Amino acid sequence: MDIMFSSNRLRKQLSESRIIEKDFGRDRAKRLRQVMASLRAAPNLGVFAPPYSKPYRCHELKGNRKGQFALDVKHPFRLTLCPMDGNDLEDGKLNWQTITVIQIKKVEDYHG
Repeated sequence: MDIMFSSNRLRKQLSESRIIEKDFGRDRAKRLRQVMASLRAAPNLGVFAPPYSKPYRCHELKGNRKGQFALDVKHPFRLTLCPMDGNDLEDGKLNWQTITVIQIKKVEDYHG
């Protein structure tokens, strides 16, 4: 899958080992590296669609975050992303198998 980033700083944070550990801590950095490796290796987002979404529990967000997805990093942090391509199904939902380009938005705790 092709991965874009919402900023150069985020690209650097998630690409360089020294920076990822400094900014997110050792445990979260380890998990972020795993998530990023899985995303890079996947042919499309459908690989993460329920019921196959473990261990990252990829899910579509609702409300003012409609159109975004989140993957678990380490509770309560999530990696949020937006699809940059893909087709809608007849019921108005996205067809996860057609999403081959994503943009990473943030690593955040949006629950608060």
